[in-house]
Amino acid sequence: MKPLITGIHHITAIAGNPQANIDFYTGILGLRLVKKTINFDAPGVYHFYFGDELGRPGTVFTTFPFTGARRGAKGAGEVTYTAFSVPTDSLDYWIERLKKFGVATSDKLTRFGDQLIRFEDHDSMGIELIANDQDDRTGWSYGQVPIEHSIKGFYGATLNLRAKELTEKLLTEHMDYRFIGEENGRFRYGTAGKPGDIVDIVIDKSGSRGMQSAGTVHHIAFRTENAESQLQVQEILMRNGYQVTEVKDRNYFTSIYFREPGGVLFEVATDEPGFAIDEDEAHLGELIKLPEWAEPNRDKLEESLIPVKLNVESYA
Repeated sequence: MKPLITGIHHITAIAGNPQANIDFYTGILGLRLVKKTINFDAPGVYHFYFGDELGRPGTVFTTFPFTGARRGAKGAGEVTYTAFSVPTDSLDYWIERLKKFGVATSDKLTRFGDQLIRFEDHDSMGIELIANDQDDRTGWSYGQVPIEHSIKGFYGATLNLRAKELTEKLLTEHMDYRFIGEENGRFRYGTAGKPGDIVDIVIDKSGSRGMQSAGTVHHIAFRTENAESQLQVQEILMRNGYQVTEVKDRNYFTSIYFREPGGVLFEVATDEPGFAIDEDEAHLGELIKLPEWAEPNRDKLEESLIPVKLNVESYA
């Protein structure tokens, strides 16, 4: 039977300064700004989408940048690290590149046979780059990052929880995930078990709850093919006692949301229709795009948003 959920769709974080946010993810990391819109639930705030050339599901890291937001705190009930996939021999390049721009990294670590580094963005958002040879996706670069070292998309995400049993049941019985293995107290799950679908659970029984603000993940979204498969997922979850929202139209996909038992906000988002529905592929992310219901207030909304621009030439 064809799985309804096939991996990670996107991960959304809360950020601080909008320009610093764009500079870090496009300038330093080399991701493409594929959409510049508003937070549909808080229209006075930007919603940035960063990803590969087209913003394909499994590559898109998104942010809500709240100017002046205080720093959040990592803790239980959160996605504490977002992991991106890079080519096998790229970590030395990335260590030097990050150092060049004042970003401290961990030493090289090894996990489930792959090497990785950890670091934080300007808001203390936890990021990992995991080098591997299992990812056949093509990376993206504005040119300042050599394509042979560019980020290919997500590798996976780490959930920090006080207990794993109920979350594990959700993933493996209702979301098409399977248990892959355990290493040093880290429990790994995947759909196909490849970069782009990995979810790790780390247990922190006595850890304090995370505080959600700048530098923390707001939610993790899992991908499903279309509206029909999304409704099937919704029905399965509701039948098994999860409090799932109605389907919400996010223009570039539709979404349902619910809290997993450990407290992390989960979303299930459709692969369709994608980011090219309101901009040409060659010009993704150049203009502020608004949902139809917000267009009558465009002038007022644009006045409330701090102007931002791409500065990738400053990060060569």
